[in-house]
Amino acid sequence: MIPASAAPGPVPQPLVLTQLLSGFSGPPPPFVLQLSADERTRLRGRRHSVCGQPLLLQLPRGEALQPGDLLADGEGLAWVRVEAAAEALLRITAADPLALLQAAYHLGNRHVAMEIRPGELRLAEDPVLAHLMEHRRLGVARISAPFLPEHGAYASSQGHSHGGSEPGGHGHGA
Repeated sequence: MIPASAAPGPVPQPLVLTQLLSGFSGPPPPFVLQLSADERTRLRGRRHSVCGQPLLLQLPRGEALQPGDLLADGEGLAWVRVEAAAEALLRITAADPLALLQAAYHLGNRHVAMEIRPGELRLAEDPVLAHLMEHRRLGVARISAPFLPEHGAYASSQGHSHGGSEPGGHGHGA
């Protein structure tokens, strides 16, 4: 039997999030949800905010969440701001820009998710890919940082969509 003083308190009910907000102008949401690049593609399921608030995502199917997105409940009240969580990554560099382009080509042929930055490529840590890049005499550093991979050839050319029309082509439509 658990002593009364050690009994856990009531479990908070999850905040049910059903909407992505666009054009929101109001106070900043009280909760932050840090997600990996892979987690940002899953729009349904249980999560927890940075401070431990249980969240239940029931968002419409569509494009992945992006850092800065605001999530709301059924009444349209903004509750959560999405952030990119730090992940274990490989940072690939080369003294020769052509060698870095060739690395991007080879990684693309393998359908590897990549973040392309000036003078470097970033990809999820993978020992096989690290060995491949080292074998090509490229610089390979293991880092922890937010991962923002390219959307790929078939992603919307207008960028991130929130389901409605928003200035600048920023929406979540499919």
